[in-house]
Amino acid sequence: MLEVSGICKSYGKHRILNGVSFSAGPGQCVGIAGSNGCGKTTLLSILAGTLRADSGSIRMDGAELLGNPKAAAGLTAYVPQENPLIGDLSVRDNLLLWHRGSKKEMERDLAEGCSSVLGIGSILKKRADTLSGGMKKRLSIACALSGRAPVLIMDEPGAALDLECKRDIQAYLKTYMEAGGTVILTSHEMEELALCTSMYVLKNGILTKIRNGLSAEELIRQFQ
Repeated sequence: MLEVSGICKSYGKHRILNGVSFSAGPGQCVGIAGSNGCGKTTLLSILAGTLRADSGSIRMDGAELLGNPKAAAGLTAYVPQENPLIGDLSVRDNLLLWHRGSKKEMERDLAEGCSSVLGIGSILKKRADTLSGGMKKRLSIACALSGRAPVLIMDEPGAALDLECKRDIQAYLKTYMEAGGTVILTSHEMEELALCTSMYVLKNGILTKIRNGLSAEELIRQFQ
């Protein structure tokens, strides 16, 4: 169980996050919506351990992750909007780096893991910077999940992707949750938000739970 409590973050005098709290268990998906610049990416970065919060607590099965980036890295997989790939390396070499040089682990992943499900095996020899946006996103997910983290954190997973790729990624997220994984995502895509078992809106630093199944118009009104 992921338990987030009282997360606060300020930049100078500007309070970005003000006591953000929520929880999510295995097989659940938390969706966070909000206007651009409201702090969604800041929150995800804190959850992933790549940015420090000013205060609060993030616990995974009772273990404190806040202030412990090594523990957070082992329990969370973060896919930011900007792909984390090294463009002039091949897909294989990018994947191998994330598997910390273990060819055995990488080959197992390609045979039966996340990389297999996402179709990474067919593009191993290509340079990462020649891939389509959709394939870069798939590879980014496979790299992030190389450590088999129980929590997958995604910032706008469907942004700038074609419809087929969006649906493939949504199908993978369903598979990940069915296997007991927890997903935390931000999105403006109604199909992605439909995957969520609980929905929140971030506005003026406050995270507020809203009911699932809102129309696009109703959701937008929550931001205003």
